[in-house]
Amino acid sequence: MDKMAMKRLIGEALDEIVMSARGRGELVPIGLMSSGSELGPEELALAGKLAQDEYRFIKVVMIGPRVKGFDDLEWIETDDCEADIQKAMEDALKSGRIKGAVALHYPFPLGVATVGMIHTPAKGKPLIISTSTGTSSTNRVEAMILNAIYGIAVAKAKGIKDPTVGILNVDGAQLVYKSLKKLAEQGYGITFGSSVRQDGGPILRGNDLIYGAVDVCVTDTLTGNVLVKVFGAYNTGGNYESLGWGYGPSVGEDWPYVISIISRASGACVIANAIRFTTEVVTAGLPSLVKKELNMARMAGLEGVLGELHDRQEEKRSPVERPKPEPTDEEIHGIDVLTIEDAVKVLWAHGIYAESAMGCTGPVIKVPSRLSAQAIEVLTKEGYL
Repeated sequence: MDKMAMKRLIGEALDEIVMSARGRGELVPIGLMSSGSELGPEELALAGKLAQDEYRFIKVVMIGPRVKGFDDLEWIETDDCEADIQKAMEDALKSGRIKGAVALHYPFPLGVATVGMIHTPAKGKPLIISTSTGTSSTNRVEAMILNAIYGIAVAKAKGIKDPTVGILNVDGAQLVYKSLKKLAEQGYGITFGSSVRQDGGPILRGNDLIYGAVDVCVTDTLTGNVLVKVFGAYNTGGNYESLGWGYGPSVGEDWPYVISIISRASGACVIANAIRFTTEVVTAGLPSLVKKELNMARMAGLEGVLGELHDRQEEKRSPVERPKPEPTDEEIHGIDVLTIEDAVKVLWAHGIYAESAMGCTGPVIKVPSRLSAQAIEVLTKEGYL
């Protein structure tokens, strides 16, 4: 054994002794891919060193081609082939050599997504974005309902006992809120946060992301991915992500691993933060917390809520004759854009002339003011409000 290897082994042993003396237990081994970054392999290795030096309870295990000058890190060496690196990472997870991993890419199965986190400019606090890669479901609204549950599990893994939840004002937001509210009424422990805008409520706008109005922002994966990218690189010109924690750890029903995703444009500080984020949720037992959270949601009627959602989307409506047009001088807010046309037809079926429109705060239904109260009553009874 050469002197450098001996020195590294002694250093690792001393680190473990120090950590044990401080009551932190054994070092947590976290894997990090060493190839695939647009910023070069040195950026990845530097991130591993930063994480290991700053967070002395973490042992970074680099996976892939060895990078010169970083022999103080542990290595699982492979060829510079994405498939080989991925297999080595999976083998290390299955064997327990690493407890979690940070990857630039991973083909998650359907039903598994990642929960990211951004740095909010106004207050500097972290904001969980659920989700940012992968997909919880092929059904957009169902995915966002599950994303809320997964985001809560990740927040709890980070030590937030009662995280506040908001839903980003994207297509499906009102349906998601309605479904989550029903779960809450039936016993699921979810605490809705509030927008900082004057009208408040759990439906969030862009201002709320800048402010950090809640602990968990629920959105669809594609929107979440864009948010993490923008908040990570808005001050660098776009080709280097310098802020945040990356795209977060993987979650899903019966998914046993914690694989966090970073971008090929993620800088060393973001990657080091991602390693720390991964270590936190691994130590907290994220897969078990996800299972526990899903079980609590099911006890509150999750399957029924999702079933109602599918029944509505598959419902075949017979053609409805439009009433005679008349001036529409009243707006009804709070109906999701995904169901706005169905809601209009329901009003037509009741003899109420209505039109769909898009206001500055979202979709609206325009009706004659003399029929406004009747329209609201119909829409509430039919479940659109």
